Amino acid sequence: MPTPYPGNVTPVAQPEQDSGAAPIVRSIELSDLNDALRRGWDDFKAVPSHAIILCIIYPVLGLVLARTVLGYSVLPLLFPLAAGFALLGPFAALGLYELSRRREAGEPASAWDAAEVVRSPSFGAMLGLGTLLLALFVTWVATAQAIYVAAFGYAAAAGIPDFAERVLTTSQGWWLIVVGCGVGFLFAVVALCISVVSFPLMLDRHAGAGDAMVTSLRVVARNPIPMAAWGLIVAVLLFLGSLPLFLGLAVVIPLLGHATWHLYRKVIAPDPNPRPFTPRPPRERRSAADFPAALFPWRRKDGQ
Repeated sequence: MPTPYPGNVTPVAQPEQDSGAAPIVRSIELSDLNDALRRGWDDFKAVPSHAIILCIIYPVLGLVLARTVLGYSVLPLLFPLAAGFALLGPFAALGLYELSRRREAGEPASAWDAAEVVRSPSFGAMLGLGTLLLALFVTWVATAQAIYVAAFGYAAAAGIPDFAERVLTTSQGWWLIVVGCGVGFLFAVVALCISVVSFPLMLDRHAGAGDAMVTSLRVVARNPIPMAAWGLIVAVLLFLGSLPLFLGLAVVIPLLGHATWHLYRKVIAPDPNPRPFTPRPPRERRSAADFPAALFPWRRKDGQ
C-alpha cells in the first residue's frame, strides 16, 4: 500500500510546466545594442557571400521602383521608398536569422543554408506577418504620395534641383517635411512594435504570428528606451545605405539582420522546454524527362 501522507492530507498533483507558455522578456541596456551589432558584424564577416544572394534585391528594387512607380517622375517618392525598407527589412532578413542561428549552434552556415528557413514549421506564419508588413509598406508609400500631392499638386518636378528647391525653400516644402516625417515615424513605430523580435521568435520556437507580435509588443513595453534607440539605429543605417543608389543596403541589411537575431537572444530568455525541430522533407528531384508524367504522381508508381 502507498505510504500515507502526514495528517491524512491528500497530495495535490503539481502541473507540469507549460511548454507553450509565453516567452520570458528580459530587460536590456543600451550597451546590449552595441554588442548585438558587433556580433552581427562578426556573422556578416564569417558568411559574406550571402550579401549578393539575399540583399542584391534591394538595390534592384529601389532602381526599378524609381523608374516605374505611377509611371512618371518619382523623385518625391525616393525618400519614402528608402525609408520604407525599414518596414520590410524584418521579413526580408529571414535567411540571415537562419545563418546566425546556425553559427550560434555550431552548425554549417553558408549562403545556401539560408534557404533552409523555408523548411521551418512556422514558415507559413512568417509569410502571413510578412504580408502584413508589405501592406504596411504599400500604405506608407501611398500616404507619402498623398502628402506630396496635398503640398504641391500633381505637377512633376523638372529635375533634382527643382525638387530640392521646392522642398527646402518654400513653406509647402517645410510642411511636407514635418508632416511626412511625422507620419513616417508613426508607420515605423507600428512596424517596430509588431516585428522587432517576431521573426526570430517564429524561427526559434515555431511560434504563431499572433503570439510573435504580442511578444514583440511586450519587448517594446519592457524596454522602451533601448527599443527606441534600436529603431533610431535602424533608421540611420538604412538611410546611409540608401544614399549611393541603395547599393549600401547590400551591407546594411545583412548587418541589421544578424544583429536582430542577437538582440532577440538578449531580450528573450532561452526556452526551458525547447521543441525538437522537424524540418519538412526535401522534395524528390525529377528530371525533365518525367514531364508531363510528373503532373500525375498517382500514375508513376510501378509504371502505372
